[in-house]
Amino acid sequence: MEILIDGDALETASDFHRAFASALGIESFYGENLHALWDVLSASIERPVTLTWKRSDKSKQALGADFDAIVDVLRRVELQDEKFGWADRFSFALE
Repeated sequence: MEILIDGDALETASDFHRAFASALGIESFYGENLHALWDVLSASIERPVTLTWKRSDKSKQALGADFDAIVDVLRRVELQDEKFGWADRFSFALE
């Protein structure tokens, strides 16, 4: 599965969460917060999963500390999958 996030469309953390939920078709039950992001990525979606965040530099400027918090969750999910030794894993790219 590929998840594409368009940094040009994001001005707030809520914008990220809405884009993420929309990409997965889970808008009706996604909590739009870091805990929900962790829950979905760490245990609720089938692997392999690649999240590509286009224009992440623009998002970093707009979201500030929220950007860093989101990326921290993405990194923790990636590390978890690596520690579990799964062949099919979550990965992400900031472009």
